[in-house]
Amino acid sequence: MTLVTKISAVATGLSEERPVVCVEHLAKSYGGPQILRDVSFSLQKGVSLAIIGANGSGKSTLLKTLIRLTEPSAGSIRILDQDVCALSGSALRRFRSRLGVVWQRHNLVPRLCALSNVVHGVQSRQSGMRSWWQSIAPQAVRAEALECLDRVGMADFALRRVDSLSGGQSQRVAIARMLMQRPELILADEPDASLDPQSGEDVMRLLSDLARQQGISLIFVSHRLEHTLQFSDQILGLLGGELTLNLPTSAAHAEQLRRFFETEE
Repeated sequence: MTLVTKISAVATGLSEERPVVCVEHLAKSYGGPQILRDVSFSLQKGVSLAIIGANGSGKSTLLKTLIRLTEPSAGSIRILDQDVCALSGSALRRFRSRLGVVWQRHNLVPRLCALSNVVHGVQSRQSGMRSWWQSIAPQAVRAEALECLDRVGMADFALRRVDSLSGGQSQRVAIARMLMQRPELILADEPDASLDPQSGEDVMRLLSDLARQQGISLIFVSHRLEHTLQFSDQILGLLGGELTLNLPTSAAHAEQLRRFFETEE
């Protein structure tokens, strides 16, 4: 039986304020074997959390379940003082608008310029035609979108069509769009997976730095051991849908984590 390493405020140097994320006894199945089993953890404000595990261990399912893109089968989820499992309709949409999510696929509109794609991020706060194209966006919205592009090093590409950008550049635009939402929590599902090693490291460093600068929490699914150790403060390890590791990164070492990156049979 594997023991879960418990994380404490004393061990990590974290405050005892109410956690940004609190998950208790979370489970998920699709009618057959459970994908997630009895997963419990919490996350404090300003902490960067890496979720690791081999293919099929439930990493992406856990991330999607946190924001109910996948419905949990059991358990409770509390994020930003919201009982996520109790939300529905407009309340659920408002909750999701407080989160910034970065996926493996950039989900940009290829034929539009980078600036227009970033302007789309304002739709978490306001709607209408003027939130679709930078040329007709209100001046304040356009200026904020340009600032977001500048923060990810893409201001010089503002008017470049997205389908002319490299993978790393496109992911930076996607991150700028996420910043346009003014998120209170950032979630990222292997944001470096489709990128070459250098671009992937640049994107992870960018996300980590942005989260720290804003003092908000970051949860990212990682498939690279070096990124886990370099960009996280806390690590969750999943094996076959069970949480078997939960510890501060400062207490982790490569050999201990390596089994979480091996392909499951």
